Amino acid sequence: MNRKEKLNRIYLILLSLFVVMLGYGILLPTLPYYTERLALKDNLDTDLINFHIGLLTSIYPLFQLLFVVVWGKLSDNYGRKPIIIVGLIGFVIMQLLTGLATSLTMLYIARIFGGIFTSSVIPVSNAYLSDITSEKRRNKIMAWSGVAISSGVIFGPVIGGFLSQTNIHIKYSTGLLHLDRFSVPFLFAAILGLIVLFIVTKWLKNTVRFQKQTSKKMSLRFTFSNYFIVLLLLSFVLQFVVTLFETVFSIYGKDELGFNSNQVGIGFMLCGSVMAVLQPIFASYGEKVLSTKKQIALGLLIAGISLIAFPFFKNEYFVYGLIILFAAGGAMVTPNLLSAVSLTSKENTGRNISIQSSTNSIGQILGPVLGTWLIGGGFYYPFIIVGNIVLAAIGLLFCYKNPHK
Repeated sequence: MNRKEKLNRIYLILLSLFVVMLGYGILLPTLPYYTERLALKDNLDTDLINFHIGLLTSIYPLFQLLFVVVWGKLSDNYGRKPIIIVGLIGFVIMQLLTGLATSLTMLYIARIFGGIFTSSVIPVSNAYLSDITSEKRRNKIMAWSGVAISSGVIFGPVIGGFLSQTNIHIKYSTGLLHLDRFSVPFLFAAILGLIVLFIVTKWLKNTVRFQKQTSKKMSLRFTFSNYFIVLLLLSFVLQFVVTLFETVFSIYGKDELGFNSNQVGIGFMLCGSVMAVLQPIFASYGEKVLSTKKQIALGLLIAGISLIAFPFFKNEYFVYGLIILFAAGGAMVTPNLLSAVSLTSKENTGRNISIQSSTNSIGQILGPVLGTWLIGGGFYYPFIIVGNIVLAAIGLLFCYKNPHK
């Protein structure tokens, strides 16, 4: 494979990651307002709205967890491309169902369907990138994967906040489907998804990986080494904290700070922007200054302190400043963890990244549920408790010993 062909493949994979995360980002600032509107339409108790916001956030990664390893194994046997295509089809259908939902039940169905099918895109795309890059360049390419994901989270909330606030007076109902201005951001994401689906189907080359039974047995023993377990625990903590923060911040902004969906969207945009800019910098130059272990420790320290400080500042600009700090900490940790996982086994990269993705999903399930439960005691609790959890996770690094060095 020549350099030009390899770059074209990388761009197509990054485009797939970007559009899936754009759809995720579009929902972030609009979910509290969208859920409230559908809950009131269903005559539900207003005290249960935050509960539904947490559950709707958690149910998506729950079904990702149930199916992600299946997709990883299928991609190891049949190649990455068909699994990525299935995920993109599921993404388009999820966005259409979300945008046209007339009840909370329909919104739950859309989230479950999306969780099942989009769980293939991120881990299998990362496995594809691992297949076509050398170990030497793995850290750098995983950082660019992080940039594509973060870029979706940059533009998604801005698009979601803007399109849901526009004065487009559309109202059309047919059966269980309803089209109005709240539908616009999700229909936009569905159209983008269709375009990327067409591009990937036409131009992305497949990679097929054939494995012998002996290599599977060897990799199974290796996969669950102490080193790999530490990587998974750190991945879990990071995703747990990030998803809890995303859920709690959207409610905190709406109820405590009086933000509209645009202002909440700006917060998420800043978070994604910092992650997108800093991840490749840390991946390319970080090891020249600090070892991987020290980068992870410093990133966790910065993220933990910024979370603890978060509820003590009500000024909009201070809030945004703390979001930037939190994102900078996460940017130091994410590419280092993903690269380390991708390097644990040459034969079962897809499965290993899928196992990490499953671990991330557990964090994404528990984060919103715990976050919305802790809000009941006051907004100080979720931020301070998870901030301390992040600081405590630094202790895991004492067990962090790479057996391959």
